[in-house]
Amino acid sequence: MARIKIDHTKCTGCRHCEIACSLNHIAGIANPRRARIRVFREGNIYFPTIAGPFVDAACTSKNDLVVGGVSYNMCLICRASCPEKPFFIEAETGFHLKCDFCGIPPAPSCVRWCNSGALELIED
Repeated sequence: MARIKIDHTKCTGCRHCEIACSLNHIAGIANPRRARIRVFREGNIYFPTIAGPFVDAACTSKNDLVVGGVSYNMCLICRASCPEKPFFIEAETGFHLKCDFCGIPPAPSCVRWCNSGALELIED
């Protein structure tokens, strides 16, 4: 089974992954609010988070993460990869946004566009 490995220590916050995901899913329109990946920021640290069951995100902290004045439990960031509970919901439609690997076979555009190596496709 394939999955996407996230190494937040390599993320530069460029958000190319968000743009790539939205371009892939919205017929060539860049709208990061409709991406299945989001990059959260706390200070100078960035946390790429993918909503879907294809993520391998190591537990790095039991602390809270404050993003835009909103406090997130770091466990919640990891639970974004839970296949049972959606994390990102499209505001206009209420549609649950989950990673679909950009199709079969897996070809995640977020990984292809990540220049820093923070996202990596792992095949078991």
